[in-house]
Amino acid sequence: MQLSDRMTGGAIATLGAMAFFYGSQLPPVPGQQVGPSAFPMVVGGGLVLCGVLIAMGVGRHFEEVAEADVASHSAPELLEPLPAWRNWLALLPPALMIFYALVSEPLGFLLTSAIIVLVGALAFGARLKLAVPVAIVGPFVINFIFLKLLRVPLPGGLLPFPW
Repeated sequence: MQLSDRMTGGAIATLGAMAFFYGSQLPPVPGQQVGPSAFPMVVGGGLVLCGVLIAMGVGRHFEEVAEADVASHSAPELLEPLPAWRNWLALLPPALMIFYALVSEPLGFLLTSAIIVLVGALAFGARLKLAVPVAIVGPFVINFIFLKLLRVPLPGGLLPFPW
């Protein structure tokens, strides 16, 4: 089943508008210019913008050119059909989010997010020599951003952030 770009873009824009609205309802932190409402409002605004652009069909031309380029360089009889198990990969991101919700407190953010990045990258076709460094470095960078810039501590668990 394929959804039209208007439906997909509308759903993304609606999700972004809801994130923006509910983020704006968060109370400010006394003495700070940037409070907990900033992050959901920025993400919500970005989702609204991207959703509207998708619904309007911006960028569709690039997809058509890329598909035509691929079709011109490959014969249809040489293309292998995707295995049936690849259809289930759409359920992996929600499953990884549920995994994070269940184990982030006992394991901690660093270990949990490293597992999530590694499993997600390998499942979607990344090479091991690229997936492992990203799974090791990425969680430290994200934790640093949350801890130092946003001042939001993430769960320490078994391996707390070193500084």
